[in-house]
Amino acid sequence: MTKDLFKNRYQVIRIIIVSFALIFILRLFYLQVLSTKYVTLANNNAIKELDVYPTRGMIYDRNGELIVFNEAIYDLMVTPYETKKAKGFDTLKMCELLSITKEEVLDRFEKMKKQKGYVRIPNVFAKQLSLKDYSRLQEYMYLFPGFYGQVRTIRKYPHRVAATILGDIGEVDDKQIEKSNGYYKPGDYVGKSGVEKVYEKELGGKRGKKLSFFDVNGRDVGSFGGGEFDTLAISGDNVVATLNIKLQEYAEKLMQNKKGSIVAIEPSTGEILALVSSPGYDPNLLCGAVRGKNFNALLTDSLLPLYSRPTLATYPPGSSFKPIVALIALQEGVQGVDYGYPCNQAYNASGVIVHCSHPHPSPTNLQYALAQSCNPYFCQTFRNSLEKNAGMSTAQAYDKWVKICNSFGLGMKTGIDLPSEVRGNIPTVNYFNKIYGEDRWKFATIISLGIGQGEVLTTPLQMANIFACISNLGYWITPHIVKRITDPVTNKDVTHQYEKHIALIDKEHFVPVIEGLFQVVEMGTAKSARVEGITMCGKTGTAQNPHGDNHSMFAGFAPKDAPKIAIAVVVENGGYGSTYAAPIASLLVEKYLNDTISAKRIDMEKRMIEANLLSKYGVKTNKSAGMAVGGEE
Repeated sequence: MTKDLFKNRYQVIRIIIVSFALIFILRLFYLQVLSTKYVTLANNNAIKELDVYPTRGMIYDRNGELIVFNEAIYDLMVTPYETKKAKGFDTLKMCELLSITKEEVLDRFEKMKKQKGYVRIPNVFAKQLSLKDYSRLQEYMYLFPGFYGQVRTIRKYPHRVAATILGDIGEVDDKQIEKSNGYYKPGDYVGKSGVEKVYEKELGGKRGKKLSFFDVNGRDVGSFGGGEFDTLAISGDNVVATLNIKLQEYAEKLMQNKKGSIVAIEPSTGEILALVSSPGYDPNLLCGAVRGKNFNALLTDSLLPLYSRPTLATYPPGSSFKPIVALIALQEGVQGVDYGYPCNQAYNASGVIVHCSHPHPSPTNLQYALAQSCNPYFCQTFRNSLEKNAGMSTAQAYDKWVKICNSFGLGMKTGIDLPSEVRGNIPTVNYFNKIYGEDRWKFATIISLGIGQGEVLTTPLQMANIFACISNLGYWITPHIVKRITDPVTNKDVTHQYEKHIALIDKEHFVPVIEGLFQVVEMGTAKSARVEGITMCGKTGTAQNPHGDNHSMFAGFAPKDAPKIAIAVVVENGGYGSTYAAPIASLLVEKYLNDTISAKRIDMEKRMIEANLLSKYGVKTNKSAGMAVGGEE
């Protein structure tokens, strides 16, 4: 009985072992004979892991106009090990197809050697080939073992404007590769400036991977395993900019052949409607294979087209600063709206003389002083703020004066969503103490601040923002370029709440100052900016320039009630504010609010567009200015 039991168990175990062996043999037979899956995987020369680059997000203006899109191009890749294994490739044919020399081919392989393990990893051999060039190359790909194509995209800018705002994309550098923890590798492209850089994470998307099978001639014959091992690329989000692209185009046209800036803001939201840095350039110049050559040309251009003047250039604001001086005096109670002061064409402060810019009757109130831009009046107003502030020393009163200026966004960064911005300058008490010694400086020492000269420096963006704040009766929203971000798959919007800043001025004090700014345009120094049917407020400025003619400046807003646009214009070496800056600002305001220019002002428009100040910058002709000169060719 026991013997039979052991015999039965032995038979069962034998059956189990044989069954497992049979299953194992059948599985091996399937894998090695019937299935080609792992045979293919073992063939390292036939399978390549390719990056699948996502579609970069597109950029639209505030009205839905497409202003940045993608165009397909190709990178020619090479794995040196495969080329070496095949004992080289037809170098002469490669040179012919790519229009390069044999020395360039050798040099490109030498540069690859700088990468660790370069032999077995894909390397970029030729960047950004057009579809036409790549298609011609494909016909002869069997002559180039180890080479294959990889689709990429470059940006296109149909409106050819707003270059410094929108930015550009370029190849990653070593620092970016190091910081990316392996995500980026040589040959990848990222945003290098402007919106492209600030919103790289949103626009760039996330790349995927694809295993492709290549035949013996180096041709991609299809996805391996039906795509089972692939990971999909995630497209970048679309960006809706705050820009009005038509207004931007018109603004750049008005500034052609001039150096300077224009900033236009929607006061209630802080949205940038137009932002011009002139001279500008066609953003398409920095796309594709010509980027490097064109970038170097722009970089060495004496007109500095790559320099973003609205956020980086600083100027003494001149008379455009006087509304701030007036508001602080009203807030501190050192004088009222009906305060008058005799103008004798000069102001004497302990031997320091400040002249008035033009003859006019003595101001009997604040509004008339603003309308006529009376220098003596605002010198005295500044003095009252420092010397008549009860219980405060000059230094203490000035320190409070600085803090109020800061609340308007002066002497600090506004926080705009662009890669770089400077603070400008509102000199502090410590600054003057270091220069003159503590308690050794008085009003006469810093008198020029009262008329926007001396150490006061502002960017064009800050000037537009000041007038946005005034038009809002005391608040401003952080200026910004991006309105919302949209997921192209779900079509869901992501919006950002921008900070609201409150100026340290009571609301009621803005009313008389706004009335004065209205009179500036109606019957004062900015009569050239008057537009029939539009209640425009503003202030001209003539910023002193020790290196040549003064800078023409204007800042303002419209309409007077329920303002829709605040604007600042700077024309370098343009002279008086009423000569260029005020007319250009008024044309932009009229264009934005009415969508047209009235017949009565066509001559002014023509004069502004055709005005050519290049000779003042040492440029003799448009041709010598090269691609830096904005506007029509």
